[in-house]
Amino acid sequence: MNGPDPAPELVDLMGRVAEVMLADLDQLVAEMDAAEIELSPLVGADAALIADMTASNRANAARLLTVLARREARLSSIDVPPEALDVARTVARRGMDLDVIFQSYRRGQNTAWRHYLAHATRIAGSGPLLVPLLEISAQRMFEYVDQVVGRVISVAQREREEILGGALARRTETIRLILDGAPIDNRRASERLGYDLAGTHTALVLWSSPAGEVQGTLESAAAMLARAGGARPPLTLSAGSSTLWAWVGTPSAFTVDGLRGALGAAHPGVRVAVGPARSGIAGFRRSHEAALGMHNLLAGQPDAARVTLFHDLEVAALTAENPSRAAEFVADTLGPLAADTPAAARLRETLRVFLEEAENAPRTASRLHTHRNTVLQRVSRATELLGHRPGERRLAVELALELAHRIGARVLTRTDM
Repeated sequence: MNGPDPAPELVDLMGRVAEVMLADLDQLVAEMDAAEIELSPLVGADAALIADMTASNRANAARLLTVLARREARLSSIDVPPEALDVARTVARRGMDLDVIFQSYRRGQNTAWRHYLAHATRIAGSGPLLVPLLEISAQRMFEYVDQVVGRVISVAQREREEILGGALARRTETIRLILDGAPIDNRRASERLGYDLAGTHTALVLWSSPAGEVQGTLESAAAMLARAGGARPPLTLSAGSSTLWAWVGTPSAFTVDGLRGALGAAHPGVRVAVGPARSGIAGFRRSHEAALGMHNLLAGQPDAARVTLFHDLEVAALTAENPSRAAEFVADTLGPLAADTPAAARLRETLRVFLEEAENAPRTASRLHTHRNTVLQRVSRATELLGHRPGERRLAVELALELAHRIGARVLTRTDM
């Protein structure tokens, strides 16, 4: 930054504001994410893109605020966080307009600046230091964003050029045409992919939890799963820095019985959603759509099962295609029992298993490893919170309990019981 160094009191005020914002980083990142999803709703429908975007926003905000909190007279050299480069590569691989990167950074910058204004006004007050504080802060924030955006777009352009130049380009383009439902010759597409599209396909979506923690291991995990099902190596396509799309082709249905055991040899952070077996090009697309829908529901849940099969989540996935409507349904159906608390979770799980076991308390107690009387007490309390016997609206209650069990906090009410 050119010009004289700012006064020490201004540097200190910037540091104080940055420290307050770092303490509330989760809220800032959530608002940045929301602003960018509003700009590009397609991003909000893709769990892999959301994960990369969130990681980039967090890394950028933390990097800039940490620099300001160090109270240096001059802005030190800017190192672009690797997470920011990851999301740029993802955008390029998806064939998205690179302008979405520029616009997203502006949205994120505006959100961060609103937070900064609020905290700076409170900390500096209305005295003579407020205006110069805002001037120097804006200069540093905007300089950081400008330099990062320039580097990130350069990386995205380079990635796109590499993709357009070789086999990865042909694979990416062919898969994209199939997934978009475009007319494409079966034989020619199979040749370009090195993968027989005439057979039966089982789509996999693999991801790491937490995001980005196990880069480089998703391909090997996909290969392990294919071997466990008695299939050839899978067709794969990177869908983000910590997400992989894969297809396993077999003459008939893919054997899924040994998948949970097979994934035990992979990194413990790897998760996989397994779509249904479907045949032909249309089946290639439909199996992927099902696996992707499951991934969108499960991503971000650190306690999600390592392997989730389509039949495990089919009903919940169909019902939760509109997440806000699903949350409304759960709240309306379960009432106070939909609270996002440990106590409500115990009652929901007991009632869910109780209904699955045809209201047989001993079998429920055996499954939950608890006493029969405990089961009956919990069912009684759950019935009280429902306001009616579960059997009166059995289908709705069972579906709401299944959604809460499979999806968790996304459909629960954040209030105390």
